[in-house]
Amino acid sequence: MSPEPRFIADRMLGTLTRYLRFMGYDTVSANSGFKEGNAKEDTLLLACAEREDRILLTRDTELARRGKERAVMVSSDDVMEQVQQLIDRGLVVRRLVMDRCSLCNTPLCTATEAEIAGAGYAPRDRTGFTFYWCGQCGRLYWNGSHTHQLMERIGPEK
Repeated sequence: MSPEPRFIADRMLGTLTRYLRFMGYDTVSANSGFKEGNAKEDTLLLACAEREDRILLTRDTELARRGKERAVMVSSDDVMEQVQQLIDRGLVVRRLVMDRCSLCNTPLCTATEAEIAGAGYAPRDRTGFTFYWCGQCGRLYWNGSHTHQLMERIGPEK
């Protein structure tokens, strides 16, 4: 069994980056990894894709051309069409895993009571929820209404 693909996305694909993370795919972003305005960003993205064995996702035709087989030109502005394009290419499968931080890509851990209590935005009634914690950026996640909405959008094909 081959390892799951890992991705690096250009600045134009921030929403797709978050969706791929929700789907359990290791996805880094130019938005968090590179200083904005760097004239050599495209070259840095290509080098990172090569060095870290990642697939470059881009909306930039020239960057996709330069990336050759390591790059995918994402054709739509709509995030669900973007996800479907990656599914159609056999790069990802339709699933909702929620095991990575949507902000920083760090794998999530089960949250402790102290972490849950320390997050002022956690629901007061915790009945039926499972909580996860990002040790890198300190964000708390749980299987609430947002997760159910994502499941409806991303969930298994009907």
